[in-house]
Amino acid sequence: MDFFNHHLGEFAALLTALFWTITSLAFESASNKIGSVAVNILRLIFGFVFLSVFTLIRRGFVLPVDASAENWIWLSLSGLVGFVFGDLFLFKSYTMIGSRFSMLIMTLVPPVTAFFSFLILGEKLTLFHYLGMTLTFTGIAMAIFSRPGKGEKFSLKLAPRGILYAFGGAVGQALGLVLSKFGMKNYDPFAATQIRIIAGIFGYTILVTFLARWVSVKKATHNRSGMLLTSLGAFFGPFLGVSFSLIAIKYTEAGIASTIMALVPVFILIPAVLLFKEKVTLPEVLGAIVSVAGVALFFV
Repeated sequence: MDFFNHHLGEFAALLTALFWTITSLAFESASNKIGSVAVNILRLIFGFVFLSVFTLIRRGFVLPVDASAENWIWLSLSGLVGFVFGDLFLFKSYTMIGSRFSMLIMTLVPPVTAFFSFLILGEKLTLFHYLGMTLTFTGIAMAIFSRPGKGEKFSLKLAPRGILYAFGGAVGQALGLVLSKFGMKNYDPFAATQIRIIAGIFGYTILVTFLARWVSVKKATHNRSGMLLTSLGAFFGPFLGVSFSLIAIKYTEAGIASTIMALVPVFILIPAVLLFKEKVTLPEVLGAIVSVAGVALFFV
């Protein structure tokens, strides 16, 4: 028990990686059925309901009414950056290149997080950091470039726009994580997630209204399989996954937590083969391992 308590943050990060593996597969299927915009706003509504019930039982509050103004400001900003900007791009990438490749590109989150720390906080990067970045980019390149045949050149086997969308998701999640840690401080991680989701729902309400997508969102609610997958993803994503990620960064260093959470591309290989019948090549497996190894080296 002492070992568990001493490594609570690390265990929370490992569970987060498992939860995000489940949620990425569920949201990929849901996005293909009812569209990424509908999935984004509906999963936040589901997640908010799950969290409200949980916090009522655990804390006696349906809403995070005991949060300070500083908590609300920074966590709301984190929710807008992470849930609206980051996840909008990430979910779009699911429909273009699939969750497996999207989550592989998301291994860029820890290096991008450190890059923001360098720009904003003035933290210096070491030789290990640069080597880690190089390994991470190399691993991703191994997975997304096709092996040339005789007389052929290297070529992308994924849609370039899908890759850019996934990178946008990585940037949003990295910045959202930094803002979450800054805004949460000693506040309850589950209630902090509630604040982030409230901000996310607000942001998507404006976005869906601006894009005139309410008809498609309403239509999506009549798709039983799409709604089931969205609720499943919401349970393991906005409810458990995001909350446990905040527990992880609260009880251990953000770098260590990010490294462990970056194991998703490795975890996702088996269900991608068994559930989606995807053909996983050796370069893709090696690319995932090299990319995660680069992330680990980044935080030596």
